[in-house]
Amino acid sequence: MVILLVPILIPLLVAFVFWLRPLFAGTWRRSPGWFVWSALLLLVTTGVTYLVGSLAGASLDPEEACHNAGQTYDRAYRRANFDEYTQWFPLHDKCNAGYDLVPAWVNPTLVVLPALALLCLGYAIRLAVTRSRTEKKGTS
Repeated sequence: MVILLVPILIPLLVAFVFWLRPLFAGTWRRSPGWFVWSALLLLVTTGVTYLVGSLAGASLDPEEACHNAGQTYDRAYRRANFDEYTQWFPLHDKCNAGYDLVPAWVNPTLVVLPALALLCLGYAIRLAVTRSRTEKKGTS
């Protein structure tokens, strides 16, 4: 299993090292590229978080997943709220009215990470525009 993950983990590790280098050098504040890479990292993390939330209690039998979590399965509640656990966002997979198989941190994280990615992209654009304006002033 680990051998299968090596082709994925090595490029991720190399990318992470390149992302960390400006942090240690102190140049990240002036680098639009660093903020773009940070936004991409945040978006990838959002995708992983969505995957974790959508596969929470993943089983072909939701009743079995609820029993494995130590909860009672309320068939009438699930039928009455069918649209709740089939929607894209917010993620829910409730066994009954009081217990959700999706961890509580997933839905807030799915809001915060893309918002931070947008802020990073906005700041990267601001840095790039500022840099191009100062270069134009310096050449004339």
